[in-house]
Amino acid sequence: MPRASVIVVNHNGRGYLEGCLRSLLERGGGEDEVILVDNCSTDGSAEVVEQLFPQIRVIRNEVNEGFGRASNLGARQARGAYLAFLNPDTVVEPGWLEPLLAALNADPQAALVTSKILLLGDPERVNTCGNDVHFTGLTLCRGMGAKRKTFRATAEVSAISGAAFAARREVFEALGGFDESFFLYMEDTDLSLRARLAGYHCLCVPASVVYHDYGLRFGPQKTYLQERNRYLMLLKNLRWGTLALLVPSLLLSEAVTWGFVLLRERHRLVTKLRAYVWVVRHWRGIMEKRRQTQSLRRVRDHDLLAALTHRLAFEQTGDGVVPRLAHLLFDPLFLLLHRLVLLLVRW
Repeated sequence: MPRASVIVVNHNGRGYLEGCLRSLLERGGGEDEVILVDNCSTDGSAEVVEQLFPQIRVIRNEVNEGFGRASNLGARQARGAYLAFLNPDTVVEPGWLEPLLAALNADPQAALVTSKILLLGDPERVNTCGNDVHFTGLTLCRGMGAKRKTFRATAEVSAISGAAFAARREVFEALGGFDESFFLYMEDTDLSLRARLAGYHCLCVPASVVYHDYGLRFGPQKTYLQERNRYLMLLKNLRWGTLALLVPSLLLSEAVTWGFVLLRERHRLVTKLRAYVWVVRHWRGIMEKRRQTQSLRRVRDHDLLAALTHRLAFEQTGDGVVPRLAHLLFDPLFLLLHRLVLLLVRW
């Protein structure tokens, strides 16, 4: 039986796969298995992997089922006691997995542990060391652009990064794995919040280093998926009273996201509207997911929200005067609203 199963979900990532998988096999533990779940790639990815890496298990999906469902499929067929998930556009450093597993073994309450992820194109700079989750659900990279030498100690973080993390199999299964309805984006934040709801916490382990070819990219579906998934995540994880008290904060976050769309994606204004429509159309299914998620509850909403941040890293969306003005305008407002909600939410 392998010690751990490393699951890589791929969709048309042929240009990255050889570097990623070669680093896993050459720099990973010989007692681990590697599983590639291919989401109906049309670039020959699965065939190349089967030819170059016969020791890697390849699972082929006939349709692109999204990251969450493909990850869950890989987890169900994995044989390791630990599960690790890795993006195909990453390269690992030697011994990257051992610190993650050691952190899980050292802390029974650690459900999910994530690597220090550096920029593949600029290895002296951080991509993310876990993710920062705003109390309205907006999620951004923790430490983006910081020097490599920062974040040296293992620390609790709001959420793990789905680009590189590990979990004990029994905990991942108890949490229900990834929510497959997310398809893409925010599923790592949702999994992290459900872990916190169940009384666990998330850690960043900087001794584990992974390089990621990351760039802030926007496609026709990204804003739509991120926004609809944020609404779904909040509706699942928080009590109704908490959501009611969050209304002013959520309206302010809507002003932020609408402002971003107007500045960066004006030709895609309809994407925000589509997110609202999706929530209305899928309300019954969302309520069923809410019941399932609330059955995990072991902690109060107050504790859940206290672990989240009031500050948005506007500078990650671009340079110039706009991010600075956004900090001046929104930071004090969100700080006030966050403290007010924490004062009122006693459940």
